[in-house]
Amino acid sequence: MQRSGRAVAALLVLLGASSYGVMSPIVKSAIADGWDVRALTFVQVLGGAVMLWALLLLRNRFRPALALKRSLWLLLIAIGIAGLSLTTLLYNQALARLDASLAIVLLFQYTWITIVLESVRAKRWPAPGKWLASLLIVAGTVLAVGMPEGNLAQWDAVGLILGLLSAVSYSLFFFLSGFLPRSLEPLVKSTVMATASLAFIGLVQGIGTLAAPEASVPLAVWGLLLGLLGIALPSVCFNAGIPRTGPGLASLLGSLELPVAILAAYAILGEPFSWRQGAGVALIVAGILAAQAQRRGTTDADARTGSEEL
Repeated sequence: MQRSGRAVAALLVLLGASSYGVMSPIVKSAIADGWDVRALTFVQVLGGAVMLWALLLLRNRFRPALALKRSLWLLLIAIGIAGLSLTTLLYNQALARLDASLAIVLLFQYTWITIVLESVRAKRWPAPGKWLASLLIVAGTVLAVGMPEGNLAQWDAVGLILGLLSAVSYSLFFFLSGFLPRSLEPLVKSTVMATASLAFIGLVQGIGTLAAPEASVPLAVWGLLLGLLGIALPSVCFNAGIPRTGPGLASLLGSLELPVAILAAYAILGEPFSWRQGAGVALIVAGILAAQAQRRGTTDADARTGSEEL
């Protein structure tokens, strides 16, 4: 029974990671349908925030969400703006200029950026395992974006910059989240962040152009789909699965997002997928796993040290 529960939890984490990966070609499809990327960004966050608040009401967690301390509210709002909203804005704009497979590869640079931020916070040089992870990710990126195939002239410079900036903002999300108390309920945390993100996006970019005469799918449908895949579903799956799998295994399972995104771009959008890109994806995933293995090893060592001190 216990093994069955852990298997279900692992499947939930995989589902959450996969939903993030599938979202990229869905955004590209919505743009190709004629919708403004700003409007898509707004309805994505709006749909996700509405779904999360609905879950809070269904779980009768509305009052705890409003009873947070002021300092915690401010921190959650800051993370929602610096991490969630900026990542959504920058990444969606990058998707409007680049292939979905390239955009997700650029976003995944958050892994080594987070390693650098954590090292600065700890005031110590990154461990050899983290250096290895960073090198694998950079090498994989070179292959995955098609550099050896001579595609430099096809790159959109602004799109590349936006994609890399989305990686920076995404790394800030993980880095700043480390300052949050572990006792804070994940659903409450996600809902407040999504609400702050919605307010910030509405203030900075507005709601965008809500009319697309030649579109075949209504904007509300795209909003619900993107809100589900990009915010609500991953949050629910991770919140339900991670407590049973543990953060170490959940991090490994979460690396499925990258290959799912590139394969989904190939299947849904018909984007090319060469053996060099496949090798690049494999190197990036290896780098992510190496980083997580290093982190898990450090955590285990700290736990053993604490046990010996006791």
